Amino acid sequence: MDNINVGDNLTIHCYKHNGILHRVCEDAKVIEVTDEALVCANYKTKITESDGRSYNTNELAILIFYKKNWFNVIAQLKEQGLFYYCNIASPFIIENNIIKYIDYDLDLRVFPDGGFRILDRNEYKYHKRIMHYSNDLDLILKTELQNLIMLKKEGKSPFQANEIEKYYQKYVKLQKNAKN
Repeated sequence: MDNINVGDNLTIHCYKHNGILHRVCEDAKVIEVTDEALVCANYKTKITESDGRSYNTNELAILIFYKKNWFNVIAQLKEQGLFYYCNIASPFIIENNIIKYIDYDLDLRVFPDGGFRILDRNEYKYHKRIMHYSNDLDLILKTELQNLIMLKKEGKSPFQANEIEKYYQKYVKLQKNAKN
């Protein structure tokens, strides 16, 4: 990540365990680079699914990719409040200005009222069987999901509204500077 800088625009490629490209997000503006994570933002961004369908997102999103954790987090700033969509996924890599990671189906959805739900358990079980996830990988993924839930319950990063607001303000400033 030495050559990635605040203000850079990256693409995101999400793969499945079998190496098949699952989803492409065409725009992620870098707003912070740390030793632990890469933080990006986007707004009304085109998403293309593996079956060719595409759509644009409706709201501004803060995207947090971790170097060591087996999850990434999308904080969605919606009219109804701050939502989080957390993917259980491999740590990311960057190649040719593309953020790449493997999605492992399990997701944690967090709602503005603090409630949360684990999503896609059946999809996880199915892919685990047909893509032959190892027992070690299964343990890592389930442990990381529990770690993510604990971060949420304890109100730790990334589940702090003031942290997301800080990233939002950085994004707004970058966009304003880009227009000048």
